[in-house]
Amino acid sequence: MGDYMIRRLTSSRYYKIAVDLAVRIASGKIPEGERLKGRSRLSTEYNVSPETIRRAISILAESKVVVVKVGSGIEVASKKNAIAFVRNFREVEKITELRGHLAEMMEQKALLEEQISSLTTKIIDQYGYLRSNLIDPVEFLVAEDSPIIGKSIGELSIWQNTGVTVIGIVQYDDMLISPGPFYKFNPNDGVLVIGDDKSIKTFESFITEKKG
Repeated sequence: MGDYMIRRLTSSRYYKIAVDLAVRIASGKIPEGERLKGRSRLSTEYNVSPETIRRAISILAESKVVVVKVGSGIEVASKKNAIAFVRNFREVEKITELRGHLAEMMEQKALLEEQISSLTTKIIDQYGYLRSNLIDPVEFLVAEDSPIIGKSIGELSIWQNTGVTVIGIVQYDDMLISPGPFYKFNPNDGVLVIGDDKSIKTFESFITEKKG
């Protein structure tokens, strides 16, 4: 039985009525050999049409939980089969629920992958733009013993002290565009700056020379 048919069956009103009757038989509330109420009375009890009751009883009859006897009504045939019927329903219901959760997770995964792909494209585009001839940035690697490690852009007053503008931070395969004044430098940061030749040289000295 396909997934669609399982979901459709387990969500059907007549199937749920069949399960409810099977639970009552499995628990002993309706003993073997006892006759069930007539379809019209059952339809009133469950507030459904007689056709819905007929389909519910048909399912139970196919599973040999009840026997439909012409002229004498519906008789409970087997408590054991009722227990098996209920157990099977619960297993199918659990599988259907798990498959539903899996489908939701796959949708979330696809959405996340799409967002990651979009963000990666933006990073690549920004990185390409920053490295284009339009602004011609220069990249400096922050050494392990650089005096700027642990200090922020604002704290160091980089523009005031060197004349360059920090436009990006490269960390492995990631890039932070336009870092704010609170960004603190880390070892091996790639610092992208723009400025004239004099400012570039001043910045190079600024990040390498020990301040005494």
